[in-house]
Amino acid sequence: MFSDVGTLEILTLVIMAIVVFGPDKLPKLIQDTMGFIRKIRSFADTAKEDIRSELGPEFKDFEFEDLNPKTFVRKQLMGGDEDPLGLKEMRDTLDIRSVLDDKPAAPVNGTGRSGSVSFDKSAAPAPAAAGAPLAPGERPPFDPDAT
Repeated sequence: MFSDVGTLEILTLVIMAIVVFGPDKLPKLIQDTMGFIRKIRSFADTAKEDIRSELGPEFKDFEFEDLNPKTFVRKQLMGGDEDPLGLKEMRDTLDIRSVLDDKPAAPVNGTGRSGSVSFDKSAAPAPAAAGAPLAPGERPPFDPDAT
């Protein structure tokens, strides 16, 4: 949450706190703030335990962190033994490096990893001139990046 706060910012906040509250009131203010944070944490822990006990034994392994969308997606896409959505097969067949490197996927049984037929650019006939009309029966050039 505060990973982008540097040392200079923290030092500035400490100096401002000393100036605003004074050196005599600052320790009491810090102590009261820490007590408030402890009460909030204990309240949250108690609420979590109450919810777990109300849900029953089938939800004993329920983690509230799993409700965070980032955690949920990461858990469903990256890990776990069960795969109800069939995402493991998609993850295994997708070749991200070929997409990022802008190269065709390596052929697997005559087809690219994504299931499309791989195309060799060197085998494509070069058009006579850009924009020149095609001869009858001549196939138009294939651009794998356009599809």
